[in-house]
Amino acid sequence: MKTVKNLGDVRRFWNRQSEGYDRKMRMADEKFFGDTRSWLCGRARGETLEVAVGTGLNLAHYPDSVELTGIELSPEMLRHAEEKAEASGRGADLRVGDAQSLDFPDGRFDSVVCTFSLCAIPDERRAVEEMVRVLKPGGRLLLADHVIATSAWIRAIQRVADLVSIPFAGEHFRRRPYEHVKRLGLTFAAHTRFKKGLVERFEAVKPE
Repeated sequence: MKTVKNLGDVRRFWNRQSEGYDRKMRMADEKFFGDTRSWLCGRARGETLEVAVGTGLNLAHYPDSVELTGIELSPEMLRHAEEKAEASGRGADLRVGDAQSLDFPDGRFDSVVCTFSLCAIPDERRAVEEMVRVLKPGGRLLLADHVIATSAWIRAIQRVADLVSIPFAGEHFRRRPYEHVKRLGLTFAAHTRFKKGLVERFEAVKPE
């Protein structure tokens, strides 16, 4: 098995994962994530950017009024998202892009969404900073991910899992984006954490 060392490796890894991704994530939604996609995407308003749109599993959960743009590193994942958008009739500007270097001007979007992806972005702090940068003052940052658990014995398992998952899949189990968003000075309008702290989702507002 090849190790994931750089952005090109990350792209190739997710290209290979694209065919079976929906099945795996739907199982994760049922067992762990619950209604998180609708809880989060339903809070989006106006011009919205989804970072790491993947295969488009969130598309059905946005309000009709949202004007959606989505970026994804993997062209194969993006192809599935484009097929979903076309089949549903939802208009969306979907394009290849890097979450760590968003190709948009400062203050471009009313809402920015990212679900279950910061765990696999090499520099997740840089990605969060980019999301905040492209938000308008007063805009909504809507994030959800699996994070470091509140349970000590689960954290021990996560520490061991990282030894394999990081080099071979670029997947991190002990991150917590909430802390970085807090340091950036955003205000939390809604926040929940469940499954022994394994899953965290929140809406944060950029200062005016």
